[in-house]
Amino acid sequence: MVTAITTPVRVRLAPSPTGTLHIGTARTAVFNWLFARRHGGQFLLRIEDTDKERSKDAFTANIFEGLQWLGLNWDAEPVIQSARIAEHRQAIQQLLDSGHAYRCFASDSELTAMREQQAANKQAPRYDNRHRNLSPAQQQEFSAAGRQATIRFRIDDQRSIAWRDLVRGEMRWAGADLGGDMVIARRAAADQIGDPLYNLVVVVDDAAMAISHVIRGEDHIANTAKQLLLYEALNLPIPLFAHTPLILNQEGKKLSKRDGVTSISDFQAMGYTAPALANYMTLLGWSPPEGMAERFNLEQAAAVFDFDRVNKAGARFDWDKLNWLNGQVLHELNSAQLELQLQPLWQKANFDYSAKPLAWRQQLCTLIGPSLSLLADGVEQAKPFFEQPELSAEALSQLQTPGAIPALNALLDLIPDQVLNHNNAQQLIGQACEIAGVKKGVLMKSMRAALLGRLQGPDLIETWLLLNSSGDDRIRLHQTQPSS
Repeated sequence: MVTAITTPVRVRLAPSPTGTLHIGTARTAVFNWLFARRHGGQFLLRIEDTDKERSKDAFTANIFEGLQWLGLNWDAEPVIQSARIAEHRQAIQQLLDSGHAYRCFASDSELTAMREQQAANKQAPRYDNRHRNLSPAQQQEFSAAGRQATIRFRIDDQRSIAWRDLVRGEMRWAGADLGGDMVIARRAAADQIGDPLYNLVVVVDDAAMAISHVIRGEDHIANTAKQLLLYEALNLPIPLFAHTPLILNQEGKKLSKRDGVTSISDFQAMGYTAPALANYMTLLGWSPPEGMAERFNLEQAAAVFDFDRVNKAGARFDWDKLNWLNGQVLHELNSAQLELQLQPLWQKANFDYSAKPLAWRQQLCTLIGPSLSLLADGVEQAKPFFEQPELSAEALSQLQTPGAIPALNALLDLIPDQVLNHNNAQQLIGQACEIAGVKKGVLMKSMRAALLGRLQGPDLIETWLLLNSSGDDRIRLHQTQPSS
C-alpha cells in the first residue's frame, strides 16, 4: 500500500480542449470545487492541450466560460500543459537514466501482427515487452537502420498496486492486467524523446501543482494504477484518489453525444439556469445528508460535502428532476430578476420588448413566472403578450360557440377608457354575460381565445388587466368580429 499526502487540500480539473465542456467534466469540476471549499483548500485548473491536432482555443474558451457560468471559480492562473513539455521530457529522461524506462523500436506493422495473433489465440491485447531487454548492440542496429522508437515504462507483471480510494475503499490492481510496458512518449528518432503521453504528464504536472487529491471519473481507475507506479519511480509525493461514478443514460450506458445534449453551453442555450444545473450535477452521484432538501446552492452543498456520501454506482441522468430543479430556481426569482434573465431571449426572438414599460414587463414576469420550467418557456409564454397571436384551431372553435361573439361584443362595448382593475374587470364580465345571455364560462374561454389565441395560459383576469394597460385588449377583442 502506497502512502499519500493529505494536506493542504489542492484539487484540480484537467480538461482537454478537444471539445466543448461536457456535463461529465463539469460534474467532476463540481465535486472538486465542493471538496476544496469544504476543506478551505484550492480549486485549480489545468488545460491538457498536448493533443495538438484536436486542441482548439475556441474549446478552451468554452471551458472557461462554462465553468464561470456555473459559478466554479478557480483559485490561480490556469496551467497550460503544452507549456511544460520540457519538464515532461526531463522526467522521461530521468526514467531512462534510472532504468525504469527504455526505447522500444517495434514498428506499427509488428505491433498490429502481435495484436492479431493475440486475438486469434483469444488472448487479451497487451504489449509483449519484446524490446524490454535489448542489448546496446541491438539498439544501435535498430538506430542505424533508421528505426524510430517510442519510450516505454517497465511494468512488473508480478507487482500488486494498491491504494485506498476515497469513494471505493481498498483498491488493488495486478501489474499483469495493465497491458504490458506502458508507452510514455510517442515515436521519435532513437536519440530523441518524442511527445510525452497522458499518464506521464499527468503525474508530473499534478506533482508540480502540489495536488493533494485527484478527483475524477471511475473510467480512470486503470490509469491510477499505472500512475502510482510512475509516482513511485520518479520519487514524487502521491495524492489521494477519489473515483466518482459515471453519468449514465436511461439505458444505463455512459452518457454520450448520441444521447443528445451533453455540452454545458447547450444546456445554457436550452434555457437551464446555472444554479439548477450545478445543483443537479451535485446530485448525480452524491446524496445530501438527512434533513437537507434536494434544492440547494453550491455554498450550501460545500458546507456538508464529503466522499462518504458519493455513490459507487453510476448516476442515471433524469431530465424530469433537472426540469423540476430548474423550475424551482426560476420560481425563486422576483419579477425584476426574471425580467433581466428573459431580456436576451426576448431580444433573440425579435420581440419589441423595449416598447413596453419596465413595470409592464415585470408584471408580465409575475404572471408567467410560476409556470416556467425553462427560461426558454418564457419566450413561448410571453409571445402573445408582445405580438398579435394567431388563433389556434381550438381558439377558432371556441369563438364559434353559440353566444361567444355576442358576449365578446358586449364586453368590448363595456370597457371604459380608463385602465381596469381587478374588481371592475370582474364586474364587466358579469355584465357582459347578462347582456349576451351566456354562462360565465363561455365568455371567459372566449376571452382567452381572443386575447391569447389559445385556450391555455396564465390567470385570465391578470392577463386581461395586463393587455388592457397597454390597450391591446380592445384590438384583439375587435379582431374577433365576423367582419374581420
